[in-house]
Order: sequence, then C-alpha cells, then structure tokens
Amino acid sequence: MNAETEFELPQLYRHHVFACHTQRPPNHPHGSCGASGAQALWDRLGKAIEAQGLTDVGFTVAGCLGFCNSGPLMVVYPDGVWYRATTPEDVDEIVESHLKQGKRVDRLVMVLRRS
Repeated sequence: MNAETEFELPQLYRHHVFACHTQRPPNHPHGSCGASGAQALWDRLGKAIEAQGLTDVGFTVAGCLGFCNSGPLMVVYPDGVWYRATTPEDVDEIVESHLKQGKRVDRLVMVLRRS
C-alpha cells in the first residue's frame, strides 16, 4: 500500500470464535466434531456469550476446520488458540478465562500440526 491508499481497518471484535459443526456419518474414517457432541457445546457457548453481554466477542459456527479426529474443536482469533472442549464446564471455563479475561486455558489447548 502507498500513502494514498493506507487506511486503518476497524477491529469489530476483541475475540472471534470459530467452532466446527461438521457432521459426518458414524464411523466415518475422518471423524467429525458434530459426531463428537459439538452441537450442545456450541449452543452453550453462543448462549453464554449473549447472556454475559460479550458484544466484543464474535461467534461463528463453521464447517470443517481440518482436524476432524481431534474434535470438537474451536479456534479463538486473533490469538490463534485452538481448543478441544468436551464438557459444558470446559465451555464455561473458556468463556470466563479466555473470552472475558484474556487468559488462555492451557489444559484445553490443542497443539495441531498439518500432516
């Protein structure tokens, strides 16, 4: 960009959460977040964000995030932190610690690698 075209982009959200909701058939070799119980977890996450008035947190239920056998997965941007939440309490902890206080929940972090 040059000086004539430079401009500042507004940040709409402090955090933006993308949560996989892909549903594959049972016993599919790639697995899926949907088959791992994602629906109830993401419903809880969306309701918690709304109930707590976290208007600076975006939440998008997404298609496949690419690491199907590791699910249910979510990723929090701009931090790039991947979480595997498996219980309602995990979701609550992510909301309270990461989304509200900016503190990563290390016990739920997934370190993923492309093969």
